[in-house]
Amino acid sequence: MNQDDVTQEPVDELDDQELASKATEAKPPKAGKRAKPKSAKKPRSPKKSKSGQPDVEVLHSLVAPLEEDQKPGEVRKILREKYEKELRRLHIELVKLQRTIVNDGLKVVVLPAAGEMVLLDRSWYNRAGVERVMGFCTDDQYKEFLRSCPEFERMLVRSGIRLIKYWFSVSEREQERRFRARLLDPTKRWKLSPMDLESRVRWVEYSKAKDMMFRYTDIKQAPWYVVRSDNKKRARLNCITHLLSMLPYDREMPPPNIELPPRTREIGYIRPPMDDQTFVPEVF
Repeated sequence: MNQDDVTQEPVDELDDQELASKATEAKPPKAGKRAKPKSAKKPRSPKKSKSGQPDVEVLHSLVAPLEEDQKPGEVRKILREKYEKELRRLHIELVKLQRTIVNDGLKVVVLPAAGEMVLLDRSWYNRAGVERVMGFCTDDQYKEFLRSCPEFERMLVRSGIRLIKYWFSVSEREQERRFRARLLDPTKRWKLSPMDLESRVRWVEYSKAKDMMFRYTDIKQAPWYVVRSDNKKRARLNCITHLLSMLPYDREMPPPNIELPPRTREIGYIRPPMDDQTFVPEVF
């Protein structure tokens, strides 16, 4: 299920709150005075509060200010240049995190999108969502999932696995806008599946199923982290930033030194002519 295909598991609209604090601009030095260079502060590894949540101060240190003037009820925008800059910065941090996990022998599980081969797949929770609402499972199967799921997750945590679950929440108004856009845009119409259409008729049932699933699986040892995703770009940045804050890693880890070996030369071998190949016409 894609991030914007949340009709299988609708949720109530959440207020959009800023994670990033406003960054104050440094005042320029007065004429005739030289600005003193500031010594770089050593970055800290993310710390956890007593409740197990990420340290807010460290979380803010990972987030660059992403704010624009916003009208009441308006989905906040983010400039493409700023989005790509922050996404690249977070990707670099993710690489550092990955290397720390490998070097320290850590075990981390993040529920992925469908089709990725890891221990748990996000679609596993469809048993309590779309399968329950659409009648794709029996009552006994549904009850068994609600009973066994939290126990299985606690077992994973007790074994030393870091289990992190993300739920991308889309407001009813934004979901309606995306559905309308799919109807008008031929390149997006394929996303509007028969299941999506049926979900509009069973909106209340889906909401009840999601709430019941959270009631049983939003456990202390592995809570659901809800990502406000009316703005997809902000959702990606906020989710990656939160993931980085949840796991300690070496933020100063230098990249490994890699030397490219020299290419071998073709000796005694003549390649076939390029004209023997079929090329795509260069229209552009």
